[in-house]
Amino acid sequence: MGMTYLVVVLVAFAASGLTFFSGFGLGTLLLPAFALFFPAEHAVSLTAVVHFLNGLFKLALVARRADLGVVVRFGVPAIVASFAGATVLVWLSGAEPLLTYQVLGRQAQVTPVKLAVGLLLLVFGVAELLPQSRAVSFGPRYLPVGGALSGFFGGVSGHQDALRSAFLVRCGLTKEAFIGTGVVIACAVDAARLFEYGRNMDFAPIRERWLLVAAAIACAAAGAVLAARALPRISMRAIRRFVTVMLFTIAVLLMAGLV
Repeated sequence: MGMTYLVVVLVAFAASGLTFFSGFGLGTLLLPAFALFFPAEHAVSLTAVVHFLNGLFKLALVARRADLGVVVRFGVPAIVASFAGATVLVWLSGAEPLLTYQVLGRQAQVTPVKLAVGLLLLVFGVAELLPQSRAVSFGPRYLPVGGALSGFFGGVSGHQDALRSAFLVRCGLTKEAFIGTGVVIACAVDAARLFEYGRNMDFAPIRERWLLVAAAIACAAAGAVLAARALPRISMRAIRRFVTVMLFTIAVLLMAGLV
């Protein structure tokens, strides 16, 4: 039990601090930590609660920095499209995986959805590396399109955070506005998505392991506070580079069926 707490709280602290800047990745990094000690369906429930409550905590830290115009133009289409994506997820749930294999005693599955979203993230990542595309930015008229795409694919795969950051990082926002706007939209989309998923969520493992969940939430909050204090010393250029690294990381993990 001691090792369980140590691994989960350390991952929660480190992942929350790192992903504060990218706007995505906490759930992706925390899920494997829970999955080391609990069945997959329990790990998903535990991760969802920590992820959502950590989002609310970050909301209190940086919501005032958000660009409300971007929140509305991007966030509203994202929320609407996330319901459509969740509906497609139910429809695709019976689809056969393209590849199944074992990693460290656990089953990994490469599905069409994971492969498609992973390739999409790779496209965004490669675009960030190309000198001629770095100066390209998305104006207000493109925000609803970006929000709809992010929300839809996020509803399908659960990785809307990565798609959102890949789009918002090119909207000409300051580093503070980029992080604040992303957090506000993430909380709104998470609330909508969890409302849809929560009707079938198993809350028993959360009640049974409430102390572990509370410890993970506290450490994730501590990581976010530490990152927020470091924000004045971080440049937007560094944040864009970190977003690119995270895009490639999540893309590879998705296409390999590991998340």
